[in-house]
Amino acid sequence: MIENVKRYTDYNTYLRSFYNERIQKITVDAGLSCPNRDGTLSRKGCIYCNAKGSGSGLFNKGLSIKEQIDQGKIAMTKKYKAKKFLAYFQSFSNTYAPVTTLNEIYAEALSCEGVVGMAIGTRPDCVDDDKLDLMASFAKNYLVWLEYGLQSIHDSTLALINRRHDFDCFKKAVEKTRNRYINVCTHVILGLPAEDKSMMLDTAKTLSGMGINGVKIHLLYVIKGTALDKMYLDGDYECLSQDEYVDIVCDFIERLPKDIIIQRITGDPHSDELRAPLWAGRYRETFNMIQKILEQRDTYQGKKAED
Repeated sequence: MIENVKRYTDYNTYLRSFYNERIQKITVDAGLSCPNRDGTLSRKGCIYCNAKGSGSGLFNKGLSIKEQIDQGKIAMTKKYKAKKFLAYFQSFSNTYAPVTTLNEIYAEALSCEGVVGMAIGTRPDCVDDDKLDLMASFAKNYLVWLEYGLQSIHDSTLALINRRHDFDCFKKAVEKTRNRYINVCTHVILGLPAEDKSMMLDTAKTLSGMGINGVKIHLLYVIKGTALDKMYLDGDYECLSQDEYVDIVCDFIERLPKDIIIQRITGDPHSDELRAPLWAGRYRETFNMIQKILEQRDTYQGKKAED
């Protein structure tokens, strides 16, 4: 485990161990879509996802990938004094395009001065051998993370939230990716409808044995205009309280092996889109509460990984 002041292996410390300086992510909008939005699987999307798909909208404003990165570098240099960067393809599914198109957008990002790697957010049903081979070719010279949205290991939950893939699809994608020495990060969401604490911790236990490299832990919050928003307004969904979420995150962290990089421990919604819970907008407060509970328990990542 990387030694740091936190009780878990965090992403910033992991990056510093490679480059001996701060590495800052710059979010990139490549203008790609999602099979769960364009009608291939569905037009509804996941119940918590709005039409922006967590995107910045910069592509639709006419900014090229290089222009987005150059703009981001100015902000990140000013705020963090960063000199090296990761291009983060975040919005929608960033492997959902022909290989020739993907090659162009990845190469454009990596050609920018100061960019040392990239993180690619996607779905496990949007990769194939050719796309993975392409990413593996970049991984020879750059840091490459492939981030798979999973959210839960439970097929009943995946069906309820309209993911339109099952857990077996995720397992197969991870196996193919790991065989190419690409870093795998998995996104999970705590507080999904019909999931109790035991089911959420089952996700942690199962992921622990899959050889993944990183995890992002998110809170399920309600974004205005989504299917989840209607469920919430109709009284069919109740959000986790802040204390409940903090407690579950700490339990989740205890069950992850020490060598898994925890890249995120809660979400950070846009205030103008957030319906509930309102405490979800207080990122720093929730972050500090998690640190405090870990200290009070005198616990740490991996303490219960073998349970």
